[in-house]
Amino acid sequence: MSILWFYIAVVLACSDILHGILWHTFSDFYIIFGEMIYHMVNSAFVAWIVHEVLEAIFHFIVLALVFQSFTIGVLAGSIHLIIDLTHNFYEWKMTPLQHRCLHFTVESIFFMIILAL
Repeated sequence: MSILWFYIAVVLACSDILHGILWHTFSDFYIIFGEMIYHMVNSAFVAWIVHEVLEAIFHFIVLALVFQSFTIGVLAGSIHLIIDLTHNFYEWKMTPLQHRCLHFTVESIFFMIILAL
């Protein structure tokens, strides 16, 4: 098996860091946008889900462009979404390093399994 799984996990981690940079850079826009979404759906929970899905779409776009593969983009966005929903829903308290390690480990194992099939 090649180490493509490793490259995907690294690019996904970089994509998450890029998302964080964009989040902090355009925080005023995101706050207004989040408030608009909240008023459309009238639920903080649904607004949070919409945010996570939009983040997954961002990761899909980045990975699909980097690897020139729709499939890798969909899988990367999906696994990242599942991990984010899980650890946020259960309110796991993690440092930034623990958060990054959780994502990197689960995403690496996921792609090792997928690419081994």
